[in-house]
Amino acid sequence: MDSGALYWDPYDARFAADPWPLFNRIREEAPLYYNEQHDFYALSRYADVERALTDTDTFSSARGVILELIKANIEMPPGTLIMEDPPAHNIHRQLLARVFSPRRIADLEPQIREYCVRCLDPLAGESRFDLIEKLGLEMPMRAIGMLVGIPEEGQAAFRDRSISTLSTEGRDKLDPSETFSSGELIAEYVDWRYTHPSDDVMTELITAEFEDENGVTRTLTRDEVLMYVTVLAGAGNETTGRLIGWMASTLARHPEQRAEVAADLTLVPGTVEEVLRVEPPGPFNARYVTRDVEFYGQAVPAGSAMLTLLGAANRDPRRYAEPDRFDIHRPKSMHLTFILGPHYCLGSALARLEGRVALEEILKRWPTWEVDWDAAKLQQTSTVRGWEKLPLVVS
Repeated sequence: MDSGALYWDPYDARFAADPWPLFNRIREEAPLYYNEQHDFYALSRYADVERALTDTDTFSSARGVILELIKANIEMPPGTLIMEDPPAHNIHRQLLARVFSPRRIADLEPQIREYCVRCLDPLAGESRFDLIEKLGLEMPMRAIGMLVGIPEEGQAAFRDRSISTLSTEGRDKLDPSETFSSGELIAEYVDWRYTHPSDDVMTELITAEFEDENGVTRTLTRDEVLMYVTVLAGAGNETTGRLIGWMASTLARHPEQRAEVAADLTLVPGTVEEVLRVEPPGPFNARYVTRDVEFYGQAVPAGSAMLTLLGAANRDPRRYAEPDRFDIHRPKSMHLTFILGPHYCLGSALARLEGRVALEEILKRWPTWEVDWDAAKLQQTSTVRGWEKLPLVVS
């Protein structure tokens, strides 16, 4: 859909299948893009997206990072973290920095590998299976659930509610009132943790003392703790599950490079990084414009919604050589899939670890596979992008 008049609609599922030719056109022909129908602007060049992500005074997250939330103009509940601006965001983020430190995440590898093996071992001897159903929906939820403190018996219900909240199947847009509804499913676990502390994020959040933006030393309220856990668990589940699907589908389209990785698993980390660059699970992110700003001689008025097209910036030729080419040997270079600046993804180390473990374990069992593209299906959503079904044919 890259011929004719330049038009992109995040609510039109037809644009999701292969957005890159159109994103490339937007980046080159309309680096400040305006959609009149839905009244939003979009930035797509790496330098411009980087500017918007790091200038939190002008491009605010406090009204949400999803277009529907910004347009709904609702007050974000306390503890949303990714929907806060400094200084409050920085203070609250510090409460979690210790939990998500690279060292602590690295210590989780044996458990995450065990989850992965538990998902994949029963598939021995199968000639066909849906990777999303068997691994993409299972392993990430177990990993983030273990980390934050959601018991396994409650994880599937939370995951399914999170997915349905983001789905736009049968409707035009997501319902802002449902955005955080999955939290009600884990409220009893949070309440239980107050009297049964453990080594998990819930306990850390309940007990941590900090000085808030008003100079008051306190602990988080119960509602703040619940919202933190809801946001972290939802984000950790959504993006990593999609990464697993994109690794499998991308390598199926590049069998020569897959063969290289299968023969040398030291190439796995670079492969994960390149998949994150070319197929970001969150291809765009929204911000609220707090004051008049100008790009390319055009004014963007205060009060506007601005989308940062991370996927387009990840393919900016000003930043990358042959950016549309998938290359597992590409020299390491910062991509924008995990955002930049104050909102750089806290869970990036966990996502990379899960991606590496998943790809290693898949390749150990099946060095080759085909995708049944006729039966594959992308999830319909206006916020993230990934496979709902990805049937693999293996031998």
